[in-house]
Amino acid sequence: MKHEGIRKAFLSFAFVTDQKIKSIHKKYLKENHATDVLTFDLGGQVPFCARSRKSKTALCGEIIISVDTAFKNAKHYRTSAEYEIMLYVVHGILHLLGFNDHSYLDIKQMRRKEKELMTFLKYDYQD
Repeated sequence: MKHEGIRKAFLSFAFVTDQKIKSIHKKYLKENHATDVLTFDLGGQVPFCARSRKSKTALCGEIIISVDTAFKNAKHYRTSAEYEIMLYVVHGILHLLGFNDHSYLDIKQMRRKEKELMTFLKYDYQD
């Protein structure tokens, strides 16, 4: 986060099963399938984040990661579960920074930034 100019953070991480992330996905985003990571911005609920929202120097949020998906994707992409989980952490933080992955261009920007940050964190980025 320091790499992105974030001076303060209040982050919660939950590591869950595919079944649990699917139920959260359905409840809050009306999507009835498991996913790798869900991110919820809590900036308006934490005083120092609410005050810092315009300057973007603080992040507050909850990042929920499916460990089941991390293990499946590690096998599929020939990476490690540790690598996949770190990628999901980075992905979640990028969502809190305002990146999204709804369009082709958004996805391209997200992947470029993921690669930059995974390299910064000394993880060999896998395409």
